[in-house]
Amino acid sequence: MNKLGLMQPNFFKVTHSYPSSIISCIHNAPPHGAAEVSRITSLVNESTTSRVLKDVHLSTQLLDGFLDLAEDNTSKDLETCGVLGAFLKEGTYYVTTLIIPKQDSTSSTCQAVNEEEIFAIQNEQSLFPVGWIHTHPSQSCFMSSVDLHTQYSYQVMVPEAVAIVMAPTDTSRSYGYFRLSDPDGMKIVRECQETGFHTHSEPLNGASIYEDCSNIYLNPNLRLEVFDLRH
Repeated sequence: MNKLGLMQPNFFKVTHSYPSSIISCIHNAPPHGAAEVSRITSLVNESTTSRVLKDVHLSTQLLDGFLDLAEDNTSKDLETCGVLGAFLKEGTYYVTTLIIPKQDSTSSTCQAVNEEEIFAIQNEQSLFPVGWIHTHPSQSCFMSSVDLHTQYSYQVMVPEAVAIVMAPTDTSRSYGYFRLSDPDGMKIVRECQETGFHTHSEPLNGASIYEDCSNIYLNPNLRLEVFDLRH
């Protein structure tokens, strides 16, 4: 069992220096019913749009594995970010790859650099960029205005894209799976020209600019491959 009380699946760190000429094999999509797949229960009511999204399966080792990789930064009150890569099979996204890019970090921001290295891995393995994960080392579990703009860049490409926030010091909620509400939140961020930390107007219909995902499942059959490009 891991820190979140979940089964331990395969967690495989790629140790070859980038670019890697050797890519480890990844398990195929698990057969239906091969093992229990846990659905993430949303903390809010499901939005109408979320019900038509494709399901996204995550390895049960993803969150704890990422926290371990971020531990050094977290101890220094620095954010850490990673990119989620998935393959699509029979209408479901399976996240099998975590890419930790070279990055510039502060206590409240994290900016990937040398992004061409991320794209090279995604292209080499034919992966969809289905979201990202980052830490809030000393803040609560929420989406900042900067996070919302980052999420927009993913969600405009893949509607199912998820933003995972890890907040290890938040005693009320240590992690969350978020997305921009669609169409309301997407429209507000798309039309926003501001940069840095700022406020956004709320949707006129009273909806939230972002929401909890309701299409996320934790799958113990998935093998997670990690590319840590920072070293």
